[in-house]
Amino acid sequence: MTDRPRKQRALEKFAVLALAGQLAFAPAAEACTSFLIKAADGSPVYGRTNELGFEIHSEAIVIPRQFTLAATGPDGKPSWSWKTRYGAVGLNAFGKGKQVLGDGMNEKGLAGGILYFPDYAGYADAARTDAAHALAPWDFLTWVLTNFATVAEVKAALADVAIIGVTEPTIGFTPPFHYALHDAGGASLVVEPVGGKLLAYDNPLGVLTNSPTFDWHLTNLRNYVKLSPVNAEPLKLSGETITPVGQGSGLLGIPGDPTPPSRFVRALGLALSAKPQPDATATVRVAEHILDNFDIPVGYIRPGSGHKAAPEFTQWTTIADLAGRRYYVKTYDNPLLRRIDLLSFDLDAKAIRTAPLEPAATVPALEFRKR
Repeated sequence: MTDRPRKQRALEKFAVLALAGQLAFAPAAEACTSFLIKAADGSPVYGRTNELGFEIHSEAIVIPRQFTLAATGPDGKPSWSWKTRYGAVGLNAFGKGKQVLGDGMNEKGLAGGILYFPDYAGYADAARTDAAHALAPWDFLTWVLTNFATVAEVKAALADVAIIGVTEPTIGFTPPFHYALHDAGGASLVVEPVGGKLLAYDNPLGVLTNSPTFDWHLTNLRNYVKLSPVNAEPLKLSGETITPVGQGSGLLGIPGDPTPPSRFVRALGLALSAKPQPDATATVRVAEHILDNFDIPVGYIRPGSGHKAAPEFTQWTTIADLAGRRYYVKTYDNPLLRRIDLLSFDLDAKAIRTAPLEPAATVPALEFRKR
């Protein structure tokens, strides 16, 4: 045996150990993925997954019109309040009875979600912010969905509020968030708190994942300009014809790992290549199939040995038919997609309606018919 193979094996062993060391000290990823697709008739459908390394114990809630909601002040107590203009449906977070939306849709077809934004979220200083216009990170989406009908209205109102850093008592820290918004006209907006300011990005792609910032993800797309759902043509080299192996050669090189940059590219590819369906009902089913590509089982993503966080997983998945005002949800323990028809509720009611996402579903037996 020559000396070169021994050196090569040593280098390979070193590389494996180095990679293992990097993974052991890497922080846990937060893998929320969202997108917007449209039916052939123009009906927009929004879908997203929600992954975290800690349980957020969500339940479905319906918030009526003219209902008083309060923002959370820097001391964790209610500060200023507002009356809701529009009824909204969605999922809350951080325990039963919470009057905040982590994801949802209102009666005008404005929908959106909170997505994790670690290392980049920078909130306004509470001590230098007018408390009458300050929102906790988890208040922002609720304020948006209960007050505005379109993303244009939201964008125009951002100068009137600030998001301040407030510790969420259930989890014991200030959660880093950014926000994806979509309306019934098919427009999309990304709102990111960076350096104490709210940055707004028009989002014609309709896709959002996690860190880094949205503009970084747009720049990163330049690395994938040759990806296509169409199979690659055969290549002729020195009289030989090289044909692709199997189907999907146009997508050769699309990233498959669960990091936010890779999921952004993959979600965009799936959303743009999906064949438009005739209406929103059929498009909801397509959105569900796309979202299944981002479902994370317990154990697939694990924190390193130096971190105490629990492994994250897909706690729930939601889909919103913005034209039909129908909201759908499935959970880790119940993968059956369940529907909430917002317009079937009395949106002038005096109280918030709630529904648990549990218990877990049982697998029904397949029924055979007699001939």
